[in-house]
Order: sequence, then structure tokens, then C-alpha cells
Amino acid sequence: MTTTDTPTAALALIFAGALATIAFDLFGQGVSPALGFANLSPVGLANSTLEALTGAPWTPGAQIMHYATGLIAYPLGWLLIVRPLWRGVAPGLHWALPAALYGAGLWIFALFIMANLVAGLPAFLNFTGIAWVALIGHVIFALVAAWTMETRRFV
Repeated sequence: MTTTDTPTAALALIFAGALATIAFDLFGQGVSPALGFANLSPVGLANSTLEALTGAPWTPGAQIMHYATGLIAYPLGWLLIVRPLWRGVAPGLHWALPAALYGAGLWIFALFIMANLVAGLPAFLNFTGIAWVALIGHVIFALVAAWTMETRRFV
């Protein structure tokens, strides 16, 4: 991290994740269905994952999984993996391109690794409408999280 104040950096990371999760949920559960497209169900996917891992669904756990992923795990992915790679390989590149690519990577993680390999659902949910809404949602998430961290200079 670029700051020595670890508690402030941790709060900034969670803040970036919170803004990004709000944007993701607002798009996927508000804007997209309002425009006649699919309604994202990240908690449903998390519940399918929990059921595959434990043998039983648990909605409270799925809610926690969704928010922990958005507030902590995905922003940490940017901060600890993507940002150092981007700065090491193409430091002159604007942050938005690596962020958009990170969002596409998050989509692959969610809809192939978690949905298919872990939960046993069809890969990329058979590329139905929800898959494409999820792609846009994950790119929005990554752009908002990266924007918060890169332009606000919090971490």
C-alpha cells in the first residue's frame, strides 16, 4: 500500500468495495431489469455455492458471502494482484483499462469457477441474458473500485 496508516487504508479499501458493490447491485438489480434485461442474483449464486459445499443452502450465509466478496475480496484482488501487475507491466496505462479487464476476470471467476466448477451450474449460465448483465456488472464494479482507489488516493 502507498500509505503507512494501515487502519485508514483498510477503511478506504472497504469504502471502495462498498461503493463498487452498491454500483453493482444498483445496475444488476435495478437498472438492468428496469430496461427489460435480466435481474442479477448474486446472493442466489452464493447460496448455490454454499449448497454445493455444505449440502444445504443458507441465505444469511449467502448474503454475508456476497457482501464480504464485494467489500473485501474483490477490492483486495485489485490492490494486491492487478494494481502491481499493471504498474509493473504498463505503468503509463490509464487505470480504467486494467480495471475493465479485471472486471472481465471477476466475471469469469464468478460465472465459470464459482457457478460452474463449484456450484455445478452451467458454465457462464449458458450465456443467457443474465451472463451478459453479470459481465457489465462486474466491469462496473471493478471500474468503481479502481476509480475510488486510484483517483481518491486513499490506498
